[in-house]
Amino acid sequence: MKELKGKVAFITGGGSGVALGQAKVFSREGMKVVIADIRQDHLDEAMDYFNKQGAAVHPVHLDITDRDACSRAADETEKVFGPVDLLCNTAGVSIFGPIQDATYDDWDWIMNVNINGVINGIRTFLPRMIERGAGGHIVNTASMSAFVPLPGTGVYNTSKYAVRGLSEALRLDLETTGIGVSLLCPGAVNTNIHEAVLTRPEHLSETGYYGADEEVFKRLKSVIEVGLDPEDLAEFVLTAVRNNDFWVIPYPEFRETLDDLHQEVIAALPDPSSDPEMMKRVERFNVRRRERQQEGREQK
Repeated sequence: MKELKGKVAFITGGGSGVALGQAKVFSREGMKVVIADIRQDHLDEAMDYFNKQGAAVHPVHLDITDRDACSRAADETEKVFGPVDLLCNTAGVSIFGPIQDATYDDWDWIMNVNINGVINGIRTFLPRMIERGAGGHIVNTASMSAFVPLPGTGVYNTSKYAVRGLSEALRLDLETTGIGVSLLCPGAVNTNIHEAVLTRPEHLSETGYYGADEEVFKRLKSVIEVGLDPEDLAEFVLTAVRNNDFWVIPYPEFRETLDDLHQEVIAALPDPSSDPEMMKRVERFNVRRRERQQEGREQK
């Protein structure tokens, strides 16, 4: 998507944080932007900014775990601005603590928002994009937690590893459609994601961790307040969309960590010379891959 002016973007979580940064950057590029958020106060604050800018931005109050609501949001977007060219599945929540302390409600809340919300966005908008046949782009937001586990981040890690796997597979499946895919993996960003528990639904309120605790919020904020500004981070996303880059990881401080991680994985693999059956498996895999590529070209 080299030319963005006049095209339509739909951004989940767009009322604040990383997603609001994306909305501001894409709006400045001349896109018509829909910001969807579960918090009406965030939408109101964001629209106060955009209205002063005279920007073509439309707010939608949306719970991304509600599939019917997602469908209605897509219909509303098309009515207001037209078909979506750029989908940013950015909304996410977090909570931290040892896995052994997590309740079913902790798991369900994080997974419903962080992975099912992405799935719902894709399932809602992708068929419309494919049917339209005009290409487009999807940006899914994971995290450096899609690579690097830390003590107390297990539930969040699980959701973000899932977003990474989904996105890598989606890129392969869409390679003949003209629809690009990017995966944003933020490290620290100066946002208020630590307040995510304020949006936690009542029916998933049983937790092994924490609620609206100001002391916990202060500790979490101290970790991320030194991070990138959301608009600076969004500039990297803008470049990725224009260049159809998959990986968006503007955090050089993780280079050594990722290098060590991947070297450990490589070291765990046997030497090819120790497995005489390896080439048979490789050839079988390559045959099937070529068949899938041909099937994709024929469908296109």
